[in-house]
Amino acid sequence: MKRMQKLILFLLLMAVLSLTACGKESGLQDGYYTAQAADFSHGWKEYITIMVKSGSIVSVEYNAENASGFIKSWDNAYMQNMLHSNGTYPNEYTRYYAGQLLERQTGEGIDILSGASSSGSSFQKLAAAVLEQARLGDSGIAIVDTSH
Repeated sequence: MKRMQKLILFLLLMAVLSLTACGKESGLQDGYYTAQAADFSHGWKEYITIMVKSGSIVSVEYNAENASGFIKSWDNAYMQNMLHSNGTYPNEYTRYYAGQLLERQTGEGIDILSGASSSGSSFQKLAAAVLEQARLGDSGIAIVDTSH
């Protein structure tokens, strides 16, 4: 009887462990990984950099830079123009998308923010590429066609 109880307990434990792993990217190798848009769009080139530790994403940076390396979310004039026309701005939506990837640990099911749908589409493509880099352990920069 004790053997049967141990077997049932073991099977229950395995079921719980398999359920807690659902939704998490499997096989991510520790390190820093980057995916970058192949081309500039409206003067900006988007990128994602993640840090993986103990197989989990612990940090996500999503942003864009212009040809001189200036970061989009630091551009106050751009922020004001976009906020008034789209209802959001780069410092808001870049954090929103990055936060979803960090929370979900997968690029699947990322919600697209109204007013930043073009960047949301790019984010999904970049996220898929950077996660593939992390699965492969490839620390080179993945260049991604993010054209819509």
